Amino acid sequence: MILCCCADNAFPQAATRANAPTTNAPPGLRMRENAPANPTLPSLFLIGDSTVRNGRGDGGTDGQWGWGDQLAPLFDTSKINVVNRALGGTSSRTYYRDQWPRVLAMLKTGDFVLMQFGHNDSSPVNEAVLNAGTRSRGTLKGVGDESQEITNIITKKFEVVHSFGWYEKQFITEARSKGATPMVCSLIPRNSWRDGRAARNAADYGGWAGQAAEAENAPFIDINEIIARQYDQLGEEKVNALFVAGAGPHTSLAGARTNAICVVAGIKSIKDNPLTAFLSGQGQSIPPAEVSNFRQSR
Repeated sequence: MILCCCADNAFPQAATRANAPTTNAPPGLRMRENAPANPTLPSLFLIGDSTVRNGRGDGGTDGQWGWGDQLAPLFDTSKINVVNRALGGTSSRTYYRDQWPRVLAMLKTGDFVLMQFGHNDSSPVNEAVLNAGTRSRGTLKGVGDESQEITNIITKKFEVVHSFGWYEKQFITEARSKGATPMVCSLIPRNSWRDGRAARNAADYGGWAGQAAEAENAPFIDINEIIARQYDQLGEEKVNALFVAGAGPHTSLAGARTNAICVVAGIKSIKDNPLTAFLSGQGQSIPPAEVSNFRQSR
């Protein structure tokens, strides 16, 4: 069963540069912020971490690319803006705190927000020692309403830290308050294998993203499972070329293209999804993902 198009499908790059100050992102990621090219059109805003937008979005970080920078060619940009606002180093918590207010200010009725977090949320909530590696960006595990009060070692400010699912639900609620349609993606899988199959994250951040979407009746795109199935078909040796060696979950250009195609396959699997109408000819040619064996919100 083929879920996504082949990784060798070449299409033009859709990278733009940005400069956004952030408290907990690593040094060197202060970039000009992407904005809608045509404010009269609806916009698809992408929010997330470096697996969605890596560095400046031009492959300059040792050939690392995020799937968000390869998504625009799959949409008809004469009908919709594709605005990649993801930022490397962010968790759902730090993105919500530092980046989201500026995205929220740009949202209007008819826009879309596609979110993917989880890779950085397992970091410490607040380290005890301040040094070059201190990030203090973690969230509480799960989707519950529990919270933890801290004095952030980086900002020196009081902060209430919530669960991963709490932040996901806040994005959903606040996007809807502006008339936009929020859509939740599970995190992309790493190049990790168990018993000959790509490892999934259904028991943690992938599953929690689905639970948050379900709780808010928001569309859920389980790209963790969709991409993992694609990896299973390709096999470990071929999948190695889709990642940058020694760079954790970060993909090569081929890997980012594969993941972007799988995102569209997931979008097309959602019944009556208005975003499907904005796909380009190339996007329309991608078959919808088979969703019979994993959860999808209505």
